[in-house]
Amino acid sequence: MDHSALRELVEFITKAIVDDPGAVSVTLLDGEHGVVIEVRVAPDDVGKVIGRQGRIARAIRSVVKAAAIRAGTRAMVEIVQ
Repeated sequence: MDHSALRELVEFITKAIVDDPGAVSVTLLDGEHGVVIEVRVAPDDVGKVIGRQGRIARAIRSVVKAAAIRAGTRAMVEIVQ
């Protein structure tokens, strides 16, 4: 699994959660400790991606972290407003 597969995974999960999947934008950036995956959604959907007390965001980060470890890399997910 390469970095583009991680991006597709995050995009797939995020589009399934939001009301406006057309507004979802996922960008890969190289960071110091691995790849940073920036997720942008419509302003009305930010709460849905974060979830109550950050539960959904934490779940997305856990899935991506597991997939990245399996791929032999490190990845962080950031929800950008």
